[in-house]
Amino acid sequence: MARNPAGKPARRPARKPSSRANPTAGAATPASDRDKIIAAFLGLLGEKRFEQIGLIEIANRAGVSLVQLRGEFRAPIAILAAFVKDIDRAVLAQDFSDMAEEPPRERLFDVLMRRLEALGTQREAVRSLVRSAARNPVLALALNGLAVRSQQWMLAAAGIGASGPRGMARAQGLAVLFGSVLRTWVRDDDPGLARTMAALDRALGRGHRLAGLLDELCRVPSRICRLRSRWRRRDGGTEEEEAAA
Repeated sequence: MARNPAGKPARRPARKPSSRANPTAGAATPASDRDKIIAAFLGLLGEKRFEQIGLIEIANRAGVSLVQLRGEFRAPIAILAAFVKDIDRAVLAQDFSDMAEEPPRERLFDVLMRRLEALGTQREAVRSLVRSAARNPVLALALNGLAVRSQQWMLAAAGIGASGPRGMARAQGLAVLFGSVLRTWVRDDDPGLARTMAALDRALGRGHRLAGLLDELCRVPSRICRLRSRWRRRDGGTEEEEAAA
């Protein structure tokens, strides 16, 4: 990888997703009721807080009936979950083959920058959501669940293990990390996203150090299991000796 004069790796800018891969990009009119509802909800979210958005408002903005709205989604949080899933798919649809030789941290940086670019057309909605979550613990908890699921996919896209207890812990840590970067991103007016990239780089640096601690902690249960097995064998051997006597 090329390096700049300061000796730090020169990062490739994350490639922007195509409008075909990103269902929220461009000005094309949404075709399905599902897409119209998601677009309407995001438009309303850019205008008011999450908890102020009513079902009738969403239906009216989308041009659908309440019956159609209920047929697609059970609640506003389900609409948000569908949007998050669309962003996941927009990122995962991209080609990551050129990152195969990069270190894990660089791969993750690139994946997360692509996620931010996929979110780019909905900055106002994300800004509103960040503010609502800060004052609504129930919403924050629900968003965390969505974020952890998404970050499992982002870890997989970066070629980093996301399964099992260790993978879940990584996804949870990455969800918190990405949430902190989002708070910078919603205020970053630079087209090059310099502040956001710096914040993400710092956050990944902290996360890399924590990952080392996590790996060490994850070894503890296996060590305990080995000790238990050793003591079981020892106890079993004693019982066998006593029985033989």
